[in-house]
Amino acid sequence: MRPRLPSLNALKAFEAAARHESFTRAAEELCVTQGAVSQQVKALEAELAIKLFNRERQRLIITEAGRDYLTIVRDALDRIAVGTERLLQRQNAGVLTVSTSPDFAAKWLVHRLGHFAEAHVGIDLRVSATMHHVDFAREDVDMAVRHGDGNWPGLDAAQLSSERLFAVCSPKLLSGRRRLGKPADILKFPLLHLDNRTDWTKWLRAVGIGDADVTHGPVLNRASMVIDAAINGQGVALARTTLAAWDLINGRLVRPFPDSIRISKTYWIVCPKATASLPKIVTFRDWLLAEASQDLRQLKKLGWSLKTVEAER
Repeated sequence: MRPRLPSLNALKAFEAAARHESFTRAAEELCVTQGAVSQQVKALEAELAIKLFNRERQRLIITEAGRDYLTIVRDALDRIAVGTERLLQRQNAGVLTVSTSPDFAAKWLVHRLGHFAEAHVGIDLRVSATMHHVDFAREDVDMAVRHGDGNWPGLDAAQLSSERLFAVCSPKLLSGRRRLGKPADILKFPLLHLDNRTDWTKWLRAVGIGDADVTHGPVLNRASMVIDAAINGQGVALARTTLAAWDLINGRLVRPFPDSIRISKTYWIVCPKATASLPKIVTFRDWLLAEASQDLRQLKKLGWSLKTVEAER
């Protein structure tokens, strides 16, 4: 059983009074009244059954026992102060492990890591790209970026940005004899598919092209692969706003048409509610949101406009 300890406020009052040799100046430092400091010291003396100060002619003189005790108290308070500062530093800095999907890591996050590192040198960022949703209770992960509808029970969730699905291609497909001039021209080129061919069927029907043959073109299982194939001029792809933004802003991709489909699932920044206010998590979350907002501003400068042709069911 841990022995009973004196009041921390009483110890602080004793240490300040001993250092200043004055209850009045100790009170000023601690932002309390002179009477409060005097009462705290008297209560400590009574609890210890030891006289810590002599009051002589309006002077406060520490006793020999008081000096011995002051050495112990000062060392203890210093240790608490140092330990508290280290704890706060770990919360503001240190290792921050973030889980994301491979697509988000490759097409959105990796390009920007240098900016974050320059602005936040105290945070040692670790990125884990994985398809499974981490278990925060069992895995050493601080936060995650997930794609979904935002329904993450028990987690703090912030939407990164809204998203739409639209056609993208290499700039070179906008020139030449087979250039893309109207939506129907898309069928002159290979269609790049993600997982299956349903998205292209839905998008073409939304722009008034029904019964189109969408069986041509490769089917890939990663959105990042689809986008990279489009950048290389291998065909026309359908891409989501977040994953295509970097390449659109930097001119590697273009939108041949403004038509888009609104999609319900978007990227969310999630973490346990208990740690949502930790400084290093707040710092990284705010940075992610600021980067996403900057993307939208830059897209608008490029004449970004999207005509919603159908809301995704």
